[in-house]
Amino acid sequence: MSALVALSATGCGGSGEAAVVATAAAAPAGSTSYPLSFDNCGMKVTFQKPPQRVLILNGTSVGEVESFIMLGLEQNILANAQSYGVSDDPSMIGKIKALPTGGLTMNKNFDVPAEQVLKLKPDLVVSTWSGGFDAKTGFATREQLAAAGITSLVNPVNCAMGKPEATEQEKVAYRNQSINSSLEFIGLLGRVFDVQRRALDLIGELRARVEAVRTRVSNLPAKKVLIAYPGMAMMNANGLPAVMTGGIYDDVIKAAGGVNAFAGQTADATRTLNKEQLATAEVDVLVVGLFTPQEKGDAEAAKLFAAYPNWAAAKSKTYTVVSDGVYLGPLNAGAVEKISKVVHPGD
Repeated sequence: MSALVALSATGCGGSGEAAVVATAAAAPAGSTSYPLSFDNCGMKVTFQKPPQRVLILNGTSVGEVESFIMLGLEQNILANAQSYGVSDDPSMIGKIKALPTGGLTMNKNFDVPAEQVLKLKPDLVVSTWSGGFDAKTGFATREQLAAAGITSLVNPVNCAMGKPEATEQEKVAYRNQSINSSLEFIGLLGRVFDVQRRALDLIGELRARVEAVRTRVSNLPAKKVLIAYPGMAMMNANGLPAVMTGGIYDDVIKAAGGVNAFAGQTADATRTLNKEQLATAEVDVLVVGLFTPQEKGDAEAAKLFAAYPNWAAAKSKTYTVVSDGVYLGPLNAGAVEKISKVVHPGD
């Protein structure tokens, strides 16, 4: 199986993570040779053996902990700070709740403060973004952790996020993140934890599901798709549902046979979008994103259709509901399958 070969060219900006992924692809059944060293967001990290006491920081992400779970690495987690409460894979909710939390509490910036991290004494701290190691927000720096004998790891595609001195390659990788980026992280974990065969099998399965949908819809006309999270209205300056565009959101929609209704916009569109822009958008298919377990997708869709009756989607009542499957993480295949069923039903 060569599932990782195509991944090494994207998402890592040509850094050490790409080399790790490429190596795994070249010898998919091989074992990791320790010490394993590579560059991670400009910092050299070295693993003498598979980490056994992992702290996963929050970073308002769930993709990292889900990747650990799907690789069967729960026993390596000392404490997990990521949770979401709703998932496109319902089994994930209970699996995440079952993980140890280490008794950790969040600071005002929604992550584990430095003193608690250092007191816990993990052997690896994982963050979805570089900002998880920012001293200005009360977090332990990567240098502090290294001085305490603790290795740190940032999801490679998010190196530029929260890193003022990010390289141009890191910025490009962040802007262009895709479904491949989600799979690259799985490949990286496979190498770090010496579960390469498991990682390759998982990547192969997830890629096959996405490619099956791509093949089915490849010759069909792309419909305009809007991903909106009503429960994330705090992200928009005008109190509107958070409309997701760019990067992995566009890639998930494209794989499902659509095109983002706000394609070409940067992530800033989520913050700046106004009601007139939303009302006049071409929307053939609405994708309602759930942020909390209390939200009901059908009810939220009805509210949006009532507020924006000129959408083609409102007239045809064409929608589906997702949660974490459109984010960076291992559940993209499920979201692609779900969205494709309303973009091109029966085709």
